[in-house]
Parts: sequence; structure tokens; C-alpha cells
Amino acid sequence: MGYTPVTSFRRTVDAALMARALVEVPPPPRGVNKWEALRELAVARQDYGLADRDLTVLQALVSFFPAVVLEGDDLIVHPSNEAICERLNGMPLSTMRRHLARLVAAGVIARRDSPNGKRYARNSRAGRVVFGFDLAPLARQHADICAAAEAVRAARDALQRQREAVSLMRRDLAGLATCGAQLRPDLDLWEGLETLATHVSRLLRRHLTTEDLALLETRLVLALDQARRILDPAETVAMSTNPAPVERHHQNSKTDLHELEPCNEETPEPPSPRLPLGLVLRACPEIATYSDTPIRHWHHLVRAAEIVRPMMGVSPSAWDEAKRLIGPEDSAIILAAMLERFSAIRSPGGYLRSLSQQAAEKGFSPGPMVMALIRREAS
Repeated sequence: MGYTPVTSFRRTVDAALMARALVEVPPPPRGVNKWEALRELAVARQDYGLADRDLTVLQALVSFFPAVVLEGDDLIVHPSNEAICERLNGMPLSTMRRHLARLVAAGVIARRDSPNGKRYARNSRAGRVVFGFDLAPLARQHADICAAAEAVRAARDALQRQREAVSLMRRDLAGLATCGAQLRPDLDLWEGLETLATHVSRLLRRHLTTEDLALLETRLVLALDQARRILDPAETVAMSTNPAPVERHHQNSKTDLHELEPCNEETPEPPSPRLPLGLVLRACPEIATYSDTPIRHWHHLVRAAEIVRPMMGVSPSAWDEAKRLIGPEDSAIILAAMLERFSAIRSPGGYLRSLSQQAAEKGFSPGPMVMALIRREAS
């Protein structure tokens, strides 16, 4: 007559241990791969109150089971303490026992102690009798462990996406603050926005919770809205995918174009660029591929624009007009921005002429174009 004990040799028994021992949970019908079970439990270990060294001891126990799949009624391993410590690269016996107790308390293994507490297997006429550590709870809880592991992975992915969003918003805010200091130096808010971006950058080096990231995201959204309202007003001309203005421009006659162009006496002096060169190159990286030298100064950017201009279909007259009315540096910025959206602009030459005319009539800055590209990169 065989008997399966539910108590451990010379160890206290609590209500939780008895509840787990008395509940009969059927094993999985097809068994469980023992290494997969360990991997899933490693992901969900915090839900079971386990640490990484606890799993190291469990891995050593599992390695004593000869088959790869945990299935059947006999899932008990019976290594000695010395054998377990040896497989754990000489872990102290007291430490190993502490980790075993944590595994038992977590319910992923069970003790099947003999009357004298020894671990062994014995064959008798009635069948094989084994005393040791039972791996059946690990197999029986495999579905719950997998579900807990998937929940952990989903939470990690959500946290990573939230962290990436905050990082992109911080980068966008830093770019807007730099651009705003150049375009609107009369305002005092840019230094505060730059300080906020730097502060968020330092915080992102830490392990932040979802609540921490949500607070940062709220602050960044408010700051970005404030900066965009100033840098991107409704009347600002931005690059549009709508070709209608360009089409209307080409329907005008050459005489109409001359009427729109101011005479030389009334031509305003071309302004100097108010955008940082680094910000322009970050928003418009494609222009650098057409430069025969690294773009480190404004004349390098102008030279690259001169090279790419005929490839884009911009006529020499349209280019000369832009340089005269807008300035060579700002004209190069506009061309670099147009290159980033080249497939969406039906007539680059007509588009550049319309911007030149606007500059002659009421002024124009390429800043909003550059910032629109930066926002598109961050989205």
C-alpha cells in the first residue's frame, strides 16, 4: 500500500502549504518542456515571489530529471544535497536550502520526504517508490505561469513604448527651444523649455514607472503646445502636399510673373539665416549626400544646394531669384527641406518661385518648414 505525504520531514506546515498540497490539479495532457517552463517562470518570477538565484537552484533540480518533457506520474528527482551544491558550482549548503524553501513556498516544487527525511528511489514488488523533490507543480502550473509571463512582457512593451514617446517628445522640445531662441529671441520661455528638456533627459537615465512617465508626458505635451503656438502660427506658410498653389502658379503668364516681382530698387536686403545649421541638417539629412565635403558651414550647404538644384528641376532663374529675395543660406535651407518632401511636390521650381514672391511681399522664414520636418521625424 503506497502513500503520498503532504508534510515535510521536521519542517513546519502552514495553511498555504497544506492548501496547495491537498488540491489535486491534473497534469497537462501532453507534458511540458522543462526548459520552456524555466524560461517562462524566469519572466514571471516576481509574480511568484522568486529571485534569479532561486531559479538557478530550480534549474539544477530540473537538470536531474532525465527526460526533456515533464509528463507522467513520476516527476520526482532525488539528488543529495552534495550533488545539488556541486551542480550549483559549490553553492553553500545553507544558501541552497534557503532557496529550496523559497521554491517550495512559491508552489513550483513540492517535497516528498521519506520517513527519515532521506531522498532515494526504491523498487519493490508493489512498484517504484521515490522520495525527493516533486516537479509536478511546475508542470501543472505551466499554463498559469505562461499567462503571467505574457502579462509581464505586455507591460514591458507598453513601458518601452511610453519611454520612447517621452524621449522623442523631449528631443522635439529641445529642437523647438533651440529654434525658438533663434527665431524669437525676444521671448523668455525658451530657456525654461531647454531646462525642462535637459531635466527629462536626466530622468530618462533612471528606471521610471508608468506613472512617472505619464507625468513627464503631460508636462512635455503642455510645453510642446506652447512652443508650437508661437513657432507655427496659422498664417505661417509650411510645405504642403497640396499641389494646387503650384498649379495656379504655372497657369500664370510670364507677364504676370514680372508684375509680381519687385523691381531692383524695392528689393529688400536678404536676411541672414536665423536657424542653427545643426538643426537644419538634422531635419534635412538628405542634402548631405549631395555634398562633396562634410557640411560644417553655411557655404557648404549652399554649395550642396547648387549641386542638387538641377537634379530637382529648379531652373537657374528660379534659383537666382530665390537667392536675391531670400538670401543664399535661407534658399539653401528651403531647397534642403524640399528635397526631404520631393515626391510630394509636383513642381519644385514653381514652389520655390512662390516662396520667393511671398518673401518679397511680406517676408518669409524657413523655420516652420524645418520644424515641420522635425515633427514628422519624431512622430
